[in-house]
Amino acid sequence: MATCSTILTGPNLASAGGAPTPSAPIPRLDWSRCVLGSEFDCATARVPLDYDDPGGPTIELAVVRRKAADPGRRVGTLFFNPGGPGGPGTVQMPQNYESFPREVRERFDIISWDPRGIGNSTAVNCFGSPEEAADWNAKTPAGFPVGKKERAAFTAAYEELGRRCEQRAPELVRHVSTADTARDLDQLRQAVGDQQLAYYGISYGTYLGATYANLFPGRVRAMVLDGNWDPRAWTNNASDQVAQTASFQRLGSGRSAAKTVNRFLTLCGSATTARCAFSAGSPEATQNKYDQLLRRLRKDPVGPWTYAGTVAAVVNSLYVVQPGATELADTLQDLWERRVPEPSPLPPPPPVPNPNPYLGEEQSTAIFCGDSPNPRDPGMYHTLAEAAAARSGDTGRFWIWATAGCASWPAVAEDRYRGPWNKPTAHPILVVGNTYDPSTPHSAAQAMAQELADARLLTHEAVGHTALLNPSNCVQAHVSRYLIDGTLPPPGATCRQDTPLFSPPKPSGGVATGGGGTAGIIT
Repeated sequence: MATCSTILTGPNLASAGGAPTPSAPIPRLDWSRCVLGSEFDCATARVPLDYDDPGGPTIELAVVRRKAADPGRRVGTLFFNPGGPGGPGTVQMPQNYESFPREVRERFDIISWDPRGIGNSTAVNCFGSPEEAADWNAKTPAGFPVGKKERAAFTAAYEELGRRCEQRAPELVRHVSTADTARDLDQLRQAVGDQQLAYYGISYGTYLGATYANLFPGRVRAMVLDGNWDPRAWTNNASDQVAQTASFQRLGSGRSAAKTVNRFLTLCGSATTARCAFSAGSPEATQNKYDQLLRRLRKDPVGPWTYAGTVAAVVNSLYVVQPGATELADTLQDLWERRVPEPSPLPPPPPVPNPNPYLGEEQSTAIFCGDSPNPRDPGMYHTLAEAAAARSGDTGRFWIWATAGCASWPAVAEDRYRGPWNKPTAHPILVVGNTYDPSTPHSAAQAMAQELADARLLTHEAVGHTALLNPSNCVQAHVSRYLIDGTLPPPGATCRQDTPLFSPPKPSGGVATGGGGTAGIIT
């Protein structure tokens, strides 16, 4: 993979300054089949590294497209961001293409891209070789650090990562902000010839969407924000004070994850072991069994399965609950019986040139540490994590430690956007939130709908992270109508998951859906 130094071109960087952003040349997209026989097209867009210096260094964005299945009824282009930060769209859009409502696939070209700094685009890579990256990864524990020794090793590892990135990618790490990516998105919109933007963003992609909507409010045609980040919480209310709280703490991820795990255990305990292998016959007994398992793993891991690694696996398994919840129940039962679980099969690689790009920890870290304030004292994270555990249990620890690498991160984004979030948009925005989400709480969807100038909230009574990846016909019908002709759901609209966890399967009614993988733990 080319490092940033081999792709950046042009004179020395100009300082960001505060002047209005000059116009940049519209990138040219020369589409070709991603690989022989693929139904996806690939292209590369070249955009400025720094939009305050549009004639200066440039970077490359890897872009993927699936053309409208019914071109005679084509509406336009729908841009998709799969979250993260750090989700490679060139991989995850093809993986999750079937999850989009059938009418949307028929009537829109669907385009995604690897955001700047990520994957197949000009990527933040702070290691000289895959072996160096693997050696660094071995220094960090699975899930989060437990005990003084692991916390010290964790802190030292991220201090090393910060030094490496400052040495190997100093310019790039200062220009991978969400605002920079929103400007890239507007460049891509112009490149395909759309006058206004149609957009579907999940998880972190909701924050990207909200940023775009407030940087370019007149260019919003339709925008679905699914699995939301509260932008005021993420930016710490645009405070210039050193943060005393962690990003996902402000977002409420630990509490939401605890609520979701409890829901999983309740539904598992209400089912037979034929439906949920971990069931102990009742919700209370199953909760007690889970708590006992985690206490046991603290003292006696099962092979590589530690307490913290298991907590992380529980949270991640509840992102896509069909089949994640059933696989999680099998895993927990294996651990209960002191068997090392078999790894879950990975989704098949999509038909793109590089379906397994380098996605090192430094890529997502560069984005969220540059965008979102976090404590700079490494010692604070243990205190915050234990306080979160007192409120939310084990998932509280998991989500506090998720941004602890920011304590020693060397860069703040030069072009952050921190609000306001209520600029009137050309058209209203549709906000979708699941009630049991292990990452983004329903309260964040409520906050997003309130903070945007003109938005409608659709509540999805469901377990899982985002409605796109945990679909219901009801949500898909609302999303299709909104994207195609602008019709919003009625105020207060609520949908339910087609197939509740551990219930007997039943036909879903003709809308083809499908799952896919996620890159990393933060989406």
